[in-house]
Amino acid sequence: MDILVRIADALGRFSARYVPSAFAIAVLLTLLAFVLGLTWAGAGPMEVVKGWGGGFWELLSFSMQMALVMFSGYLLALTGPVRAALERVAALASTPRRAVMLMAFVSMALSYLNWGLSLVASAMLVRFVVRRQPDVDYRLLVACAYFGMGATWHSGFSASAPLLVATPGHFLEKTTGVIPVDQTLLSGFNVALLLVVVAVMTLLAGLLHPAPDHTVKVDPTVVEGFGQFEPPARPPARSLAALLDHSPALNLLFGAAGLVYAATVLWSGWRNININSVNFIFLTLAVLLHGTPARLLKASEEAASVLHGIVLQFPLYAGIYGIFKATGLTDRIGEAFVAMSSRETFPAVVYWYSGLVNYFVPSGGSKWAIEAPYLLKAASDLGVEPRKVVLAYAWGDMATDLVQPFWALPLLAVARVEFKELLGFLLLAFVVYAPLVTAAFLFFL
Repeated sequence: MDILVRIADALGRFSARYVPSAFAIAVLLTLLAFVLGLTWAGAGPMEVVKGWGGGFWELLSFSMQMALVMFSGYLLALTGPVRAALERVAALASTPRRAVMLMAFVSMALSYLNWGLSLVASAMLVRFVVRRQPDVDYRLLVACAYFGMGATWHSGFSASAPLLVATPGHFLEKTTGVIPVDQTLLSGFNVALLLVVVAVMTLLAGLLHPAPDHTVKVDPTVVEGFGQFEPPARPPARSLAALLDHSPALNLLFGAAGLVYAATVLWSGWRNININSVNFIFLTLAVLLHGTPARLLKASEEAASVLHGIVLQFPLYAGIYGIFKATGLTDRIGEAFVAMSSRETFPAVVYWYSGLVNYFVPSGGSKWAIEAPYLLKAASDLGVEPRKVVLAYAWGDMATDLVQPFWALPLLAVARVEFKELLGFLLLAFVVYAPLVTAAFLFFL
């Protein structure tokens, strides 16, 4: 691990000095799209500007869908039942080695359900596990809490690209049609790869735990304050407003109606699951489990605080999408992919390309809007099915999250560690994980 720690320190210094904010990256990519439109696509300046401005608001519904993924997952993580469940799960951590394996498994399982839920709930679980196993290596424990964002989220029920293409009316419907989830998320390939990855990463977590004399421990009070969500107190004065806001009646009514509707969606078949139905189910569960409107509203204020990145950046990426569409850049880049790939290797090429871009643009949803047009064009030219492109994009998009700190920021803030302290473990996980998935796309898809 010494060599990995030195690499981690070097990468941490590099990132701090040279990698700008996510907003700055979005602006720089916009400038790059302008240059490519003028040069490679041969468009005129006004054509590029009109494409940019015209595309700025084309992804508003998509942006709201992504915001709701994060918002509903965060809301659910703050409910009493989820907190109680995490405390019971932490009781299974009978040894330090089992503690990190448990954390890795739970993080990946939660991310499969909802990445917003995983970000918050995994951070809460760190606190509960440390309390029960103070001898656990704290760096590795926090690193394992991040495994879900790098290994499972884009293969599960909050996956941006697969759920989007399964939603009628999505912005690529004229190109791909609607691709139901039984061809992507619920396909035999995706499920089998998911199970293999979870098993390998869980075992790897246990193998990575240092010997007791090399274990880095933490004072449990470091994370003691997190997860203490306090519902608002009921006002002493009795009034109709207080009765409605602090009574479970309205939440129960909303929740019951929501569950009935969700049951009709699920009863109609798995093929009908899409991003809207998934968000609806998670939001309904959050409303139901928070119990009262007052508690739900206070939790919503906290959950909304993490949405600024989506609200600010998605219009910029929509503008880039507009440039690509208006200038013909989609065709030019698609031709380049055709030149470097074959029908057999194209999914693996997409996997690594998506991962590389994700390191600099860590947003699976907005990035799909930019990449999808030319990736699907190249796939069509090579005779590769769109569903394979969607899966390769999804797995590649999350792969480099393991070594990219953007989505780890909430976890790092709670755990009070720096990303470079985790990066040694995460690099080793990436070295094992990425070739495994690459082989799957080369030989089994």
